Amino acid sequence: MSTDVVSISYQTLVSSPSSLETSIEEAFGSHPQALGIILVKDLPPVYSIYRERLLKLAYKFAHLDEDVREKYADPGSIYSYGWSHGKEIMNGRPDTLKGSYYANPVVDVPNVDPAVKAEYRPFYGDNVWPDGNETGVEGFEEAFKNLGRFVFNVGCQLAGACQPFVSKHLTDASLSLPELISTSQTTKARLLHYFPPSESSPIAEDEPIDSWCGFHKDNSLLTGLCSAIFLREEAGVEPVTVPSPSPTSGLYIRTRGGDLTKVSIPPDCLAFQTGEALELVTAGKLRATPHCVRVGQTQGGAKISRETFALFMQPDTHQRISESDTFGSFSKKVLEEHYEEARVM
Repeated sequence: MSTDVVSISYQTLVSSPSSLETSIEEAFGSHPQALGIILVKDLPPVYSIYRERLLKLAYKFAHLDEDVREKYADPGSIYSYGWSHGKEIMNGRPDTLKGSYYANPVVDVPNVDPAVKAEYRPFYGDNVWPDGNETGVEGFEEAFKNLGRFVFNVGCQLAGACQPFVSKHLTDASLSLPELISTSQTTKARLLHYFPPSESSPIAEDEPIDSWCGFHKDNSLLTGLCSAIFLREEAGVEPVTVPSPSPTSGLYIRTRGGDLTKVSIPPDCLAFQTGEALELVTAGKLRATPHCVRVGQTQGGAKISRETFALFMQPDTHQRISESDTFGSFSKKVLEEHYEEARVM
């Protein structure tokens, strides 16, 4: 099933955010057809440059020698900063299908009390960046920050436009969605490289719908998403950008009514979806968006990877999001579900 995604113009978002309340309610509301995702179109042209540059660097970083990649892993943060591969538990087993690079593109060194930083290292760690002269990924830090800050700024504007709608459902009427996001020190971006299916394990026609990334919800307030690019690996030359390898490849979402739908994000658009922190601060009235990623069959055994970028906009750890949890205590429980190391924190 495919459902049209609600879209809004960036120009309208900037110049007349109050006029968007109907579109925002259609996208994020609780009616059965709501997808919990919205597209922002007509973005400044620089966005396409930022997106293409960083997503191609995702491929290049994932193709560095393993010992080089592991230099930039950060076990002390439960792999929540720097490079991570095979550490996260998805569908009950270590996830080796994708590699991730995590960083806060807004704040390099969070300005929080040292005791809080020590208690919540996965959220208030210091960024880990590749050396500036690391062969093959020169300019990585700049590219990551450029795209991350662009998405963050659009997300802050969207949060402001969402406030009139969200405020009707908040359990604490004093909360401001744009303030929770714009002042937070916990913003986190994830650059993702989905490895091609192995030749020894070809994709079956009846592959699971969540074959590349298991069904899950983000634990953010809002998550910004870039359209993915697909790269075909060719020996001895730069990878070639290709169309999606299969009409079934890509992002899938469950509507509020439970229907499964494939969602396509145009290359020149950003998407934003709702996370569990927003669901909790509204006592379930605005639900998080369940989603997954499917591989799809490739023709002739071509080695095609998927590169994308997500920005998780979330509150600081002390922020109470339900009667029983702060964002920090809630997020620790989520980490424990996905990382063995978090269970002994």
